[in-house]
Amino acid sequence: MRPLFNQPTLINLTTIICNRFSNSNHLCTSISASPNLPINQIAHIICSVLQECSSLSCLKKAHAKIFAFGLQHDSRVLSKFAILYVSFNRIDAAGVIFEDIPNPCCYLWNVMIRGFATDGRFVSSLELYSKMLVKGLKPDKFAFPFALKSCAGLSDLQRGKVIHQHLVCCGCSNDIFVDAALVDMYGKCGDIEAARLVFDKMAERDLVCWTSMISGYAHNGYNSETLGFFDLMRSSGVKPNRVSILSVLLACGNLGALRKGEWFHNYVIQTGFQSDILVATAIMDMYAKCGSLDLACSLFDETAGKDLVCWSAMIASYGIHGHGRKAIDLFDQMVKAGVRPNHVTFTCVLSACSHSGLLEEGKRYFQMMIEEFLLAPKLSNYACMVDLLGRAGQLSEAQELIESMPMEPDASLWGSLLGACRIHNNLDLAEKIADRLFLLDPIHAGYHVLLSNIYAAKSRWNEVEEVREMMARRGANKTQGFSLIEYDNQVHKFGVGDRSHPQWEKIYAKLEELAAPMKRLGYVPLTDFVLHDIEDEAKEAALSYHSERLAIACGLINTSPGTTLRITKNLRICGDCHNAIKLISKIVNRVILVRDMHRFHHFEDGACSCGDYW
Repeated sequence: MRPLFNQPTLINLTTIICNRFSNSNHLCTSISASPNLPINQIAHIICSVLQECSSLSCLKKAHAKIFAFGLQHDSRVLSKFAILYVSFNRIDAAGVIFEDIPNPCCYLWNVMIRGFATDGRFVSSLELYSKMLVKGLKPDKFAFPFALKSCAGLSDLQRGKVIHQHLVCCGCSNDIFVDAALVDMYGKCGDIEAARLVFDKMAERDLVCWTSMISGYAHNGYNSETLGFFDLMRSSGVKPNRVSILSVLLACGNLGALRKGEWFHNYVIQTGFQSDILVATAIMDMYAKCGSLDLACSLFDETAGKDLVCWSAMIASYGIHGHGRKAIDLFDQMVKAGVRPNHVTFTCVLSACSHSGLLEEGKRYFQMMIEEFLLAPKLSNYACMVDLLGRAGQLSEAQELIESMPMEPDASLWGSLLGACRIHNNLDLAEKIADRLFLLDPIHAGYHVLLSNIYAAKSRWNEVEEVREMMARRGANKTQGFSLIEYDNQVHKFGVGDRSHPQWEKIYAKLEELAAPMKRLGYVPLTDFVLHDIEDEAKEAALSYHSERLAIACGLINTSPGTTLRITKNLRICGDCHNAIKLISKIVNRVILVRDMHRFHHFEDGACSCGDYW
């Protein structure tokens, strides 16, 4: 009789096989060398051996071997393989195995939900979450963060709210990771107030929570709140990371807050983030949006290791400042440097051509995109071409391009063509386009306003009133125009006819002071930009107090002579204000930069950089 200690125990045998398997992948040979093992012991050995699996090829070989031992239906073994396939980012293979497991454990459900969410397969992740509920399983704190991540990825606010209710019922509402995912979901779905409510109720907050909140503010247009929240973050002893720095730089650019942007640039240098290419690109983009294009160019030239995002951002910066030729030259330089453009890059260069009226060049680059770089145009690329053709007065060609697209045009394309009809006073085509637009997006106020503008320019006041009534019936609320100006490290906001500013009397007096010299220089109000059937004198008064003029007057009385004024406007600057600001720049001998929703206007000595083409 052989001594007992010579018989290999299950633990010893597992160790031997693990060593052999990790070195040579001879799983089948190793187990076969130990005959008469019960099937449950073989399953245990395989699960243990898989812990040593360090490559996908190793995993696939092991997966093939389980059929030799009749373990292809063993839930424990299959679960182990599914988990490992997820770890190697082979979510489809994991999904096939998962479907063959009769009753997966909660841990495996969580792994699969996480796997699909991490892979960007948000619909599949939520489908699994729903199946988990149908099976009667209770989600836990490991499932909820990734279900919420999927809702955020899909911008599915309603589904996110339902999952919020589930996690409260399951007692997970005080978990820091779940709460962080809730803040992120609400922020990315646009409900920033709900995000802040969750954030404020958190007993403990980590860097992820703070970052999700500040990113939510920035990407939902709460620019002032973004800057305020960053200060709160620092005063709470939380060290900002890259995402929070990117968020505040975005907010500075949106506000046109140059001085604050300069402070954050200095902060980036002090904290060592200047070598990060994304941060460097964000600083460059911030300066360009604040009107300091020369500084943006200098930073671009100094930046090492430029990636596609950096090149594209600089091309876009040239475009919004009306330097279409420079944008094209930079694009060509990028291609020569071996950086391959994508759809976004072509959107930037086509937009630059549109702002500068480079019709033939735009057509050439659109063809280059298709023929040389084999990129099928996306909606954004078609939108740029429609805008380019429309601005150039090629309305019929723009319409033909839309109707020949291989995909269904969205409302923005028709809206771009409607805007071109406004520029070129084509009422007949505008009415036809408006009919299509109102079917696609009946509550978009901007399209109603465009059509109303066209009618008003032709003094068709009955039709103007009909469009206004249509807006009211559909609940389409017009976006209120406002303008921003920064001085003394503060951003000041003005609406049309605004009297809320502490200096409003001085501001209005300054505009009245400018009225006489403007008329001497030939200023004649373009009263067709006032959408009311009122007397000309009243129309002139209405034009005089548009938000950009109030912001300029505020800047004139609060800055020293010669200081460049930087104005940011959320809507397109109207033609009358454009004419007026040209004259104001000459009278006060100042450079006035106005960034509207489309581009920059550099006013100096009675002229604008756009050449009256915008």
